[in-house]
Amino acid sequence: MPIYEYNCNNCGKFEFLHGPGEGALTRCPKCGSPVRRLFGSRMGVIFHGSGYYVTDHRSEEYRKEARAESAGEGSCSSDSCAK
Repeated sequence: MPIYEYNCNNCGKFEFLHGPGEGALTRCPKCGSPVRRLFGSRMGVIFHGSGYYVTDHRSEEYRKEARAESAGEGSCSSDSCAK
């Protein structure tokens, strides 16, 4: 059940716990004056999919170097590997 923050013209800020299927408040439960819903810091945001991380926007040159480096990890010539 979500908790929303509202601002009443008379009472000030307050929080209200909404039950399932309840709509947004339009009147203050204490004094009955109009309220406005605020977007508080308690709202969690979760990003799904690609495009949200630094690694999603690497340059093509960086990707080519990373592929070449990862492909070269398994193979090792006698000159380049220390035993």
